[in-house]
Amino acid sequence: MKHLALALAAASALTLTACETDDVWVDDGIAAIPVAASFETDPMTGMGDRADDPALWVNPDDVSKSLILGTNKEEGLHVYDLDGAETQFLDVGRLNNVDVRGNIAVASNDEFNAISWFAMPPSTQIVSHWFDSPTGKDEPYGICMGRMGEDILAIPTYKDGSIQIWKTSGTYDAPSADLIRRVQVGQFGPKQLEGCVVDDGAGLVFIGEEEHGIWKLDLRDPDSQPEIVDTIAAGNGLVADVEGLSLWVGEDTDGYLVASAQAADRFVVYDRAAPHAPRGVFTVTESEDGSVDAVSHTDGLDVSSAALPGFPRGVLIVQDDANPDPEVDQNFKVVDWATIEAALGSQAE
Repeated sequence: MKHLALALAAASALTLTACETDDVWVDDGIAAIPVAASFETDPMTGMGDRADDPALWVNPDDVSKSLILGTNKEEGLHVYDLDGAETQFLDVGRLNNVDVRGNIAVASNDEFNAISWFAMPPSTQIVSHWFDSPTGKDEPYGICMGRMGEDILAIPTYKDGSIQIWKTSGTYDAPSADLIRRVQVGQFGPKQLEGCVVDDGAGLVFIGEEEHGIWKLDLRDPDSQPEIVDTIAAGNGLVADVEGLSLWVGEDTDGYLVASAQAADRFVVYDRAAPHAPRGVFTVTESEDGSVDAVSHTDGLDVSSAALPGFPRGVLIVQDDANPDPEVDQNFKVVDWATIEAALGSQAE
């Protein structure tokens, strides 16, 4: 796979600046390549900051019946089909982030200080609330899942810069989760963590520290310590808040890490493999026919390399703060990953 081209404006006479969001003006001379949205989900009708983080569940029996999960941090979990139509709502408490492995999903539930677990049987395409496991710690914020061998992990992140690593145990009828490790990740400023993503193949978890940058931790080594991947100060496109993180996973070590740079309304792409070199910066604009508005102030995101109907290279799904007005009827936008590759100068082999 060819690398994504680095989308920096240093060699260009055209300098793009980020838009103004929450009284933050970003002008760092980095050009974000525009990429058009493909479609959007139904809105979370109402005012206020509600939508936060999406996750794609790929139905192993029929990919056309895959689902998009989206958290509502005031109420619970919304479920959408691949046309963006809402099919379910689960009123299970204030959920902030969500992630999927196989036919299981987890969400950080800060109403009950718990990890909420969900099951998605392929035969029904119905998401059910499986169980809650208390974290013993206030306000689990972000969360991600991983698979290490036979173990399914859930990793909540916290505003004090720490993470927990939980492992599922028990049976389907009597499930439970065990805390196997705590790690202090955030080291600077307010230390607040949120977005994270696990690279199952590499045995790594990537974690976003909102005011500082991106860290990684080796999950295979019980004594591992966090290592920095990129910082806001390095000038590769990250700005505060560093929010959603996800992975486009290719063959072997190929693939890309994608991060939301919230205040600049843009996304930064890195190599999945070490040393995780920055490969490009893009922004999500309105759809080509104008039916879907542009994306701003993204919180959470998800990326999948799974071939879906109409999207053979997979998709990027991002939370949109303004639909089209700030904090009104928020929803999730879906982008064809192939258009991101093309925009940043890469073509599939």
